[in-house]
Amino acid sequence: MSAVPATRDELQLEVHDLAVHYDGIRALHGVSFTVRSGEIVTLVGANGAGKTSVLRAISGLIPYTGTVRFEGRDLQRVPAHRIVGLGIAHVPEGRGIFGSLTVRENLRLATWQRRDRGEIEVDFERVLSIFPRLRERLQQPGGTLSGGEQQMLAVARALMSRGRLLLLDEPSMGLSPRLVQEIFRIIQEINRSGTTVLLVEQNANMALHIASRAYVLETGAVTLAGTGRELLADPRVKEAYLGA
Repeated sequence: MSAVPATRDELQLEVHDLAVHYDGIRALHGVSFTVRSGEIVTLVGANGAGKTSVLRAISGLIPYTGTVRFEGRDLQRVPAHRIVGLGIAHVPEGRGIFGSLTVRENLRLATWQRRDRGEIEVDFERVLSIFPRLRERLQQPGGTLSGGEQQMLAVARALMSRGRLLLLDEPSMGLSPRLVQEIFRIIQEINRSGTTVLLVEQNANMALHIASRAYVLETGAVTLAGTGRELLADPRVKEAYLGA
């Protein structure tokens, strides 16, 4: 989890001309963007815009055409479990925790590919320092946690894989405003520790406030790009996504 911070000029993820089809329906067409080490990059768009499909393609969970490169390596034919081992951790929409397993077991399960046993213990303590509520619930089944606690567990589990790039899909979905604020604070803390973040989020206001850069997806294509501040000030973004 304690990734070594890199310079923001170092290109970590390159997505070029990404296209995805579901049963003959084109979900993505010609999507291209980059993520540099140390950034928080957010993808903004309405439901059905293709944001989740982008993350699933990067993680090797769905077939695609185009190019996805992570730290210079082409991921086109790399299976999903190996992509995790290369350093990409994915927190899916809906969290995907194992409800019958305890919090401790969920966290330990994320380390199955790791061989650095001593460092696992360091990361375990680090994760619990970021999410102190999880320390109080280590023996509790994941399915009995509140929605906010389950989201924290999903993020903590991803961090236990020690990914250098964290993919977050709608981390604020279904949470109270107070917990949304807490989740976004934690995302920034994780980023400051050296983990790059690619964030998919319908709460465009919060996402753009913490983003280094951002892209707007509409009907499967990138229509706008800029810094978080630039898109916050863009009249088109204000009207479509910020309620202004």
